[in-house]
Amino acid sequence: MLTLKIHQHLLECGTDEAGRGCLAGPVTAAAVILPNDFSHPWLTDSKQLSEKKRQELRPIIETEAICFGVSHVMMEEIDQLNILNASILAMHRAIEQLTQQPEFIAIDGNRFKPYGKTPYECVVKGDGKYLHIAAASILAKTYRDDFMEKIHEEFPNYYWNKNKGYPTAEHRNAIRKHGPTPFHRKSFKLLPEQLKLNF
Repeated sequence: MLTLKIHQHLLECGTDEAGRGCLAGPVTAAAVILPNDFSHPWLTDSKQLSEKKRQELRPIIETEAICFGVSHVMMEEIDQLNILNASILAMHRAIEQLTQQPEFIAIDGNRFKPYGKTPYECVVKGDGKYLHIAAASILAKTYRDDFMEKIHEEFPNYYWNKNKGYPTAEHRNAIRKHGPTPFHRKSFKLLPEQLKLNF
């Protein structure tokens, strides 16, 4: 059973990202503040849920949350900043979108940079421990998946509707055959034999 949040008496947001390990597309983060009486029997780490369940939970979270924010950081910024810094930037931008600024931030993972003077705590596997982080993980994942489905229409050879930009054998074979697209992260090792790729 997941706990609502770390500090029951504070206005606390949970934040998480999706897409860190992908070869293509943005890294996407969400921040969510849930009301103190929020509960839902399905809500857990997005990776434990089917796509159908995530899509059904998203409008429930958006309707019942006190506020939420979602932010994409695109490939160019990922290449400039590196993926860790880009992930943290995406979280900061998602928090900035909140209509009520949190008194405390709970982050999934073990790395973060201070967001102003707001106190925070990193929680390893936090999306399986706290409801607001789980809610953020579902928003980040579904918004990112939507983005990948959309760009799949422009570049169907890469099957982003299925692999969502992750390094599957099918995705790597498509890069080998067709080369990288503008949506690929140039700082990532797209193929094991990276030297053969000419950007």
